[in-house]
Amino acid sequence: MSATGTTRQKMPSDIAAMKGGAPIVCLTAYTTPMARMMDAHVDLVLVGDSVGMVLHGLPSTLGVTMEMMILHGKAVARGLQNACLVIDMPFGSYEESPAQAFRNAARLMSETGAGAVKLEGGQHMAETIAFLVQRGIPVMAHIGLTPQSVNVFGGYKVQGRGEDGARLMKDAIAVEKAGAFAVVLEKVPASLADAITAEISISTVGIGASAGCDGQVLVVDDMLGLFTAFKPKFVKRYGTLGEQGEAAIAAYAAEVRTRAFPAPEHVFADEVKK
Repeated sequence: MSATGTTRQKMPSDIAAMKGGAPIVCLTAYTTPMARMMDAHVDLVLVGDSVGMVLHGLPSTLGVTMEMMILHGKAVARGLQNACLVIDMPFGSYEESPAQAFRNAARLMSETGAGAVKLEGGQHMAETIAFLVQRGIPVMAHIGLTPQSVNVFGGYKVQGRGEDGARLMKDAIAVEKAGAFAVVLEKVPASLADAITAEISISTVGIGASAGCDGQVLVVDDMLGLFTAFKPKFVKRYGTLGEQGEAAIAAYAAEVRTRAFPAPEHVFADEVKK
């Protein structure tokens, strides 16, 4: 509940209920200020393992740890009152066994207050998803391009083209049957994303998929133009804050070097005038 008691934070069941209705709006967040900024506008906030690349300068998501996800999860939770909070399970924290997945998912939720976890994988992760859901942990699935498997895929390639589409359809059906409340479809052909959305009863959230998905997610630093190392095709930049920030820093540096800053209004006198 919010401090006023007039709003209720969205839960996974609310996201599931949005299937076929108003599109689900989702963004990533890693800090309290960013979470506060988006809370009134989005339905779901994902603390993505993309934090490793976006904020920590890692070459991929594979180096992200549980400690990093908990740290950023706590920060984001402090900034939310309305949006559903979901946290990514990092590479190596759930693949070994359902029991391992439960221990780490329970830790993520208990230490951050998240409403659900997200994990990557389709048919081969169905048993784990079912194990978690049966024990009270809501799961958001993630199929298509799964960045934690980038070394297996040989890069960040589109998944599900041609005959490979049948595999992803089976993945989607498997995570639905296992009890996931929603599934992210990443970097798959639009026609396949539409077919999956029509076939399964749980919400689909696209990223590089189709406008026909039940919702959309983007990395907030991508869409704001804060992360500029590269720009995936599926990203639309709604701002150029990175460029603006660099220009502001350059202006500050110039004023410091010419002693234009601080100006008299930025410093303190010996005595306060009465």
